Amino acid sequence: MNAKSKHQPDFVARIGNWDNFLAALTILVILYAVFGVPNFASTFNISQAVAGISERALIVLPMVLLIIAREIDLSVGSTLALTSVIFGLLTQAGVPLYAAIPLTLLAGAACGAFNGVLVTKLGLPSLVVTLGTMALFRGIGYILLGSDSINDFPDSFLDFGINTVGDSPVPWTIVPFLVLAPIFAIALQKMPVGRRIYAIGGSPEAARYSGIGLARTVLGLFITSGVVCAAAGMVYTARLANARANNALGIELDVITIALLGGISVFGGKGKLTGVLWALLLFAIIRNVLGLLQIGGDAQGTVIGLLLIVSLLASNAAERIFAGVRARFFQPKAGE
Repeated sequence: MNAKSKHQPDFVARIGNWDNFLAALTILVILYAVFGVPNFASTFNISQAVAGISERALIVLPMVLLIIAREIDLSVGSTLALTSVIFGLLTQAGVPLYAAIPLTLLAGAACGAFNGVLVTKLGLPSLVVTLGTMALFRGIGYILLGSDSINDFPDSFLDFGINTVGDSPVPWTIVPFLVLAPIFAIALQKMPVGRRIYAIGGSPEAARYSGIGLARTVLGLFITSGVVCAAAGMVYTARLANARANNALGIELDVITIALLGGISVFGGKGKLTGVLWALLLFAIIRNVLGLLQIGGDAQGTVIGLLLIVSLLASNAAERIFAGVRARFFQPKAGE
């Protein structure tokens, strides 16, 4: 190999991946929104757009880990609703926030543990288990509260739901995500638990034979999902000043769409949080732009469904295209 070939910057190899493609697409959509959509760039709208994605941003963190490990949790929206109801009932009963918050997180952990035990101890598919608990958990919420809602909360809690951090447009409701996202990223990319998750997703049997505690790891992921959903339930309740059993209907579709759009392989073992963060931003912008253009919720649901399908097709096609370009133009020739 000559010096020129050795030191030639492999431009395609460095930028030719789904994460960078998604970043470029997101920037293009932002530019279109700033210059083509009235009121998009206003401080108030940006703050509202960020607040509106807060719960999905939280829930997608454990969902990414579960999908990489070849599992899924379809009950995230129902867990959010149930824990929202539990939190509302606790505050209605006069339980102070410093006690109601950890109790609600424990309720979320119990929901996640229930899912995890059915999957790891009984060997049931997580798709089927969480499809069942999606109805079960929301049903428990209706049993506890019926079709009523709770709207009376402490002022400090409601302030968290509507105020921004200082004079910035950053709402307090996104702060839990900003705290947890680096922790999840470090755990997934830099810590042994992340290597175990990738190993389980790559080949569960090989992971088991290599000594990885597969059941323990998967159970921990489901419990983590339940706890984070409970946190999202309180964020949702604070943001809308409302606790009821039908909160967050359909949010699981949005979360799965964001994860898959971010490059997480539906077959497990592949993906990073970097792409998911770009997908989250792109999702928030699209939702906000559709709202500003007065496109209703049903039409928005159609767009999200199409996004889910396109993300599955495009991410697989893009990887093949990028790999082909690198192999054709940037592999060293024989004798160089």
